Amino acid sequence: MPSERLLLVDDDRELCSLLSEYLSAEDYQVECAYNGQQALEKLQSQSYGLVVLDIMMPGMSGLELLQQIRPRYTLPVIMLTGRGDEIDRILGLEMGADDYLGKPCNPRELLARIRAVLRRLSHQAPLEGRLPDTAMTVAGLSLNPTTRDVTVNGEPLDLTSAEFNVLAYLMQHAGQVLGKDQLTRWVLHREISAYDRAIDVHVSRVRQKLAKSFAHTPRVPKELIKTVRGQGYIFVLSDLID
Repeated sequence: MPSERLLLVDDDRELCSLLSEYLSAEDYQVECAYNGQQALEKLQSQSYGLVVLDIMMPGMSGLELLQQIRPRYTLPVIMLTGRGDEIDRILGLEMGADDYLGKPCNPRELLARIRAVLRRLSHQAPLEGRLPDTAMTVAGLSLNPTTRDVTVNGEPLDLTSAEFNVLAYLMQHAGQVLGKDQLTRWVLHREISAYDRAIDVHVSRVRQKLAKSFAHTPRVPKELIKTVRGQGYIFVLSDLID
């Protein structure tokens, strides 16, 4: 089986060299781009399994580059952010990043995040929890775990990999409260950390997309996913699952 090709995008050439050497030793094919334009050119000419993208770059920032990547490519993106830049982390997740890691980053932790995201995309079940085996339909919302397709009243609903898994687990356990720590393990394949907002942002994005899709559908509550303060999230239409 050929190794996965990764694209590192960071203007810090020394860091790129360090990470490239480490990830190559773990059997990944690694290429580097040192600015946004160079990254776009590489993405147009080559296929990659995942992008590691620094937010703080001169010229085109990582967030600006992510805005251009998301409409064109479905590949996963891990953002590298300053440890105190929570706003940038949230913005990155809201714009479609799959996960984030603070800088300076530990190469071993980055490797773990890369493996987790790629494992999620390969449809392998996480260590805890399993995606449903059969398709589910709730009030016009249909989710197929085999094809990873989601439709609302027959129209496709575009979700990132993490957003799909959030919705799948909440639908599968409709009527039950799933804690943020539990969802983080199941969806992101890692433990939740202090001040970690990743799962909250993914849930928020799913809510927004569902609300927009169901805006003109009668009998469907405005919030299919509700927050249970201090506990987690719950999918509220358990009695309507086919």
